[in-house]
Amino acid sequence: MFISMLLVLLVPLYMYLKASSRSKNTSVLPTNWPILHMFPSFMVNVYNLHDYLTLVLAGLGHNFRAHGPPGTGMRFFVTCDPANVRHIFTTNYTNFPKSVLSNPRMIASTEACCRNKVENILLPLLAYMASTGTPFDVQELMSRFMFDLATMSLFGVDPGLLSLDKPPMDAVVALNAVMEVGFFQHTMPTSCWKLMRWLNIGRERKLCTAHKVLQRFLVEMMERRKMEMMERKINTCHVGSDDEQDGVDIMSSYPDYVHDDLSYAKNIGYMLPARDTIGTTLTWIFYNLAQNANIVSIIRSELSPIASCKGASGVDAMMIFEPNEIKSLVYLRAVLYETLRLYPPTPFERKTVSADDIMPSGHEVHTSDTILISLYSLGRMEGVWGNDCLEYNPDRWLLEDGNNLRYVPSHKFLAFNLGPRICLGKEIAVMHMKTIIASVLWNFDVEVMEGQSIQPKPSCILEMKNGLIVKLKKREM
Repeated sequence: MFISMLLVLLVPLYMYLKASSRSKNTSVLPTNWPILHMFPSFMVNVYNLHDYLTLVLAGLGHNFRAHGPPGTGMRFFVTCDPANVRHIFTTNYTNFPKSVLSNPRMIASTEACCRNKVENILLPLLAYMASTGTPFDVQELMSRFMFDLATMSLFGVDPGLLSLDKPPMDAVVALNAVMEVGFFQHTMPTSCWKLMRWLNIGRERKLCTAHKVLQRFLVEMMERRKMEMMERKINTCHVGSDDEQDGVDIMSSYPDYVHDDLSYAKNIGYMLPARDTIGTTLTWIFYNLAQNANIVSIIRSELSPIASCKGASGVDAMMIFEPNEIKSLVYLRAVLYETLRLYPPTPFERKTVSADDIMPSGHEVHTSDTILISLYSLGRMEGVWGNDCLEYNPDRWLLEDGNNLRYVPSHKFLAFNLGPRICLGKEIAVMHMKTIIASVLWNFDVEVMEGQSIQPKPSCILEMKNGLIVKLKKREM
């Protein structure tokens, strides 16, 4: 019986895939097949899913329903309609289920941590790369940098992945595996990946291994943090408690921490956005700036008054920009927002439905449905952003005077979420990125090596599939 059902599903799928490989039909709209429904269309395009969804949403008025084979639970309502986004995230957010980050001392500590890491590790490493003319993968480098920073913010311990000898980054690879497997779980029937998990095969086996690696890493970091805190107390006991140093990382606020599954999930939930979203965005920023020398010139002009007041000593001296110095730079923030519009680090949001509802677009959603909000498509809709929606243009974020940011409703620009679920770490993320971009662009020219295939990786995070190889040249000033 099972074999018969499997053949009923696989034979039509094979025939469709074979026909699709030969077809010259340029229509991108998914075919609603008998039994399989739209499942074959999405399997054919799974490795280019974000761009495929963008084309489909543009052709179907920003919304469409997608169904998989019966009994698979694959009932999706896919949208990038700003009115629906506002309804889901604000107007009726309780119907669509899913902080220490706002602590001023935590923010101040994170700023200092980022600034010191840029000055003492990142810029010297980049200077070495520039002096030797060595090409390197900026995505990997930013991933190492942000993983160190996220771990320091969480545990107060530096794992030291960002260094010239490039130590193994098993925990980073494990995090990447979690995000890739999560992506493919969205694209297949729940019963399939649960069966793979039960059999411990395929991607589910990879996921199990990744979780074990991450659990070992978190336990190691927690033990190192406890040891450092004990040593600090011993060294300071004769003069009283050192309140100014305690509590500047997240885990020190929880002295009774117990390593269980819930704590593991919370720690991973912090490290993923802190490491992946910022590191990924920085890679796309450097890629786009390397194609737009005029934008780089404007950023440097904005930094110039600050640099002239600071000065730099020595032939090899590096200019370091403090977070408070660049906080008010409008054009630099516009560059960040434009990158996040076209390349949101989290390309889609997934929501469940607690009770039947009607979207502002008129579409009905039911408790058996899953809602997918395509942030990637939302930033590329002509009806939302105009005829130049696919162009990289930071000026769209500025008022006519060029000195202030234009107001854009959050339901059109969802990079930091909105409503009750707005990202509490928004300003921390912006500060990290502005500090890194300003320091790198002022001190170096960035050249993207030719002949690379630039495309997103099939993952829950919009990383580049093959990384981004660049060369640096020290600027003469």
